[in-house]
Amino acid sequence: MADALPDEIRLAAEIDRLKGEFPKTRELYREVCALLFFRFGITPTANRLYQLVKRGSMSTPTQVLGEFWAELREKSRVRIDHPDLPADLGPAAGELVAALWTRATAAAEAALDALRDEVEAQRVEAQRSVVAARDDLGRVETALEQRTAALLAAQVEVRELGKAEAEGHAARQACEAEVVRLKAEALVRDRELDKLREGFSRDLEKLRESAERAEERLRASEKRALLEIDRERGAAAKLQKDLDAAVKRADSRGADHHRAVEALQAQLGDVRHQAGVLQGRLDAVLATNVTLQQQLAALRQADTRDARPARAKSAPARPTAGRAAVTRTSRQATAAPAEPATTSKTTVRRRRG
Repeated sequence: MADALPDEIRLAAEIDRLKGEFPKTRELYREVCALLFFRFGITPTANRLYQLVKRGSMSTPTQVLGEFWAELREKSRVRIDHPDLPADLGPAAGELVAALWTRATAAAEAALDALRDEVEAQRVEAQRSVVAARDDLGRVETALEQRTAALLAAQVEVRELGKAEAEGHAARQACEAEVVRLKAEALVRDRELDKLREGFSRDLEKLRESAERAEERLRASEKRALLEIDRERGAAAKLQKDLDAAVKRADSRGADHHRAVEALQAQLGDVRHQAGVLQGRLDAVLATNVTLQQQLAALRQADTRDARPARAKSAPARPTAGRAAVTRTSRQATAAPAEPATTSKTTVRRRRG
């Protein structure tokens, strides 16, 4: 195979060269005949020539091949023209040389046939090698096609992976943007929460201050209520003393002062009535004091637990109502002792009369 293939390649290269040198078809066929016979030792045939040259018709290589053999036979004739030889020996010597030439040609043709057989065997072996090589080439091409298919599948998979990666990258960017947005919203909410905490702290501080002021006002109201109660008790005690003195004076005077006793009894009824009124006012003041204490306890409980800002803002209104009630009670309690004083003045005037 290594020897046969280069001959075919060299033959094709020589024929291509001759095609460039001899543009005429008959000259090209004649040169190809000489090339095959003398250079490569191949007996030219019409079919072989036509397959190699592929020009003109089939009659052209046949005619050129006949002319080639006729010229070769003409050149193979031996003429011995020597002046020393007799005239009748010339043709005999020529025939002898021709016979020698024929035998040499026959021997050469035999050697050439042997060489051709050897070349043919090599050619067959080369063809087998070529077939084996083609089979190997087919297997290689099959494997190459499989690998190409696998490569195409891999490329498709790579493209799909690229698309998936691009989609994943886009999704990741979207997630990052969402995270950034959520962080911004969290910062805004934290700021709002801080503001709410500050506002709640301020409201709570105001509520505490309001509770302290309400507690102070409640204490002051308790003190004033106690003072009013003490004054009412003193007035009642004084009236009781005056009543006792009047009763003693009425008992000592006897029947003469019966009218005075009746008047004193009437005054006693009035005093008792006033004492009942004062006792009612005292009970109202005590009830108001209990209510204020309950409100103070409620305010203290609201101060200790986490109340909402709205409830915290509405809470200071309650001590105001308590303070109003205490103020009204205090005013009533302050204004109440005026009647016993008037009564006692009336009693003194009557005694004097």
